[in-house]
Amino acid sequence: MVNTMNDNKKMPAGNLARYVPAILFLAFVFGMAIWFLFAPKKDYSSSEKRYLQEFPDTSVDSIASGGFGTDFESFFADHFPGRNMWVGFNSYYNLAIGNNGADGVYNCSDDYLINKPVSETENYIERNMGVISEFKKKTGKPMTVLLAPSTGYVASDVLPLIHNKYNDNKYIDSAITTFAESGIDFVDLREPFKNAYEIGNQIYYKTDHHWTTRGAFIAYTELCNRLGLEPASEEKFVKEAHDGFYGTTYSTSGFWFTPPDEIEIWKDPKLTAQVKITEGGNTSDFDSLYFYDHLEEDDKYPVFIDGNHALTEIINNNAKGGTAVVIKDSFSHSIAPFLAENYKKLILVDLRYFKNSVSDLVKNENPDQLLCIYGIDNLATDTDLAWLQ
Repeated sequence: MVNTMNDNKKMPAGNLARYVPAILFLAFVFGMAIWFLFAPKKDYSSSEKRYLQEFPDTSVDSIASGGFGTDFESFFADHFPGRNMWVGFNSYYNLAIGNNGADGVYNCSDDYLINKPVSETENYIERNMGVISEFKKKTGKPMTVLLAPSTGYVASDVLPLIHNKYNDNKYIDSAITTFAESGIDFVDLREPFKNAYEIGNQIYYKTDHHWTTRGAFIAYTELCNRLGLEPASEEKFVKEAHDGFYGTTYSTSGFWFTPPDEIEIWKDPKLTAQVKITEGGNTSDFDSLYFYDHLEEDDKYPVFIDGNHALTEIINNNAKGGTAVVIKDSFSHSIAPFLAENYKKLILVDLRYFKNSVSDLVKNENPDQLLCIYGIDNLATDTDLAWLQ
C-alpha cells in the first residue's frame, strides 16, 4: 500500500534561516540574564573610581514609593555584565563617528584626556567669587586667591579641531576685578603656565584634571612671589617617579586604551612635618606628608596628604612663617607639601566635608594669611562654597 502522506516533512532551509536572528537574540538575552544573576557583584569600580550601587531595599515602603525601581535601575546599570567593555565600546564608537567629547571628555593628541569646558551659562563662578569676597570682609584677614587654569586652556594645542571654547580668560579677568574691589590679592597663573608648557613641561596629568607636581611647584613659586615669601628651590627636593597612575578624567572617559601617567613626589629629606586629619569628629595624627599606600591604587593622587578630608593640619615648627588657613579643593593637595616649607601651621579646609563655621575657625586660629586654592572649573561648579561663612 502506498503511503500518500509525506513522512516527516522538513521545513525548507530558507524558512529555517529566517528564525536564526531571533534565536540568536533570545540566546543573547537569556545568556546575559544568567550572567547578570550569577556573576559576582563588585562593591567598587577601580576604572571609574567609585563605589557601585548596592542591591536596593525591598521593603514595602520602598516598593510602594517607586524607590526600589529607581534604585534597581542604577544597580542593574552598575552591574551589567561586561559593563566596562560596553562603556569603552560606546566611547570609541562616538570617537570613530566624529563625536569626540560625547561623554564630557575629549580624546586629544599626545594621549591627553581633557574635560570639556564648563558651561558658560550654567555655573556658579560669579556667585562663588562674591562669597569669597564677603568672607574676606567678614574676617578682615589678608587673603590671596590662586586659581588653576583648565587643562584645555593651557594645553590647547592638543585639543581636537572641533571643541567648545574654554573661558578661562573671561573668568580670570572677572576674578581679578572682583577680588581687587574686595582687597584680595590674586595670583594669575595663565602666563607662567603657558610659558612652562610651551618649553616642554607637563603641567597637567594626561589622565587626570589636576596639575602635576611640576605644575604645583610653579604655582607655589608664583604664590610665594605674590606673598613676599622665599620659595624653596627645586634643588632642595628628591624626586620619586611612580608609574601606573590613572586619574579621574580617565575613569569618566571610557577610553580604556589610554596609557597611564607617572606621578612624582618631590620630597624634602630635611623637612619634618606632622599631619593631623579630622573627619567626622575623629582626629588622626601622622608623621608624613605622603601616604604611600595610595600608590598601590589606580588613582594615586591621594598620595598627597591622604586626599580629601574635612580638615587637614600640617605642622612644621622649623618654618619661618606663621599660620595660614587654606580654603581649598583637591588642587591644594600637591601644593601643600611645598607651602609647608614656609608656614609653621597650614590648616586646609574642604567645604565639601567641613560644615562648621570657617569664620569661627579663623577667629580661634588667628592666622597670618588666608589662602583660597581652587581649580577654575571646580570654582565654577562648586555648590559648597555657600558654607563659607
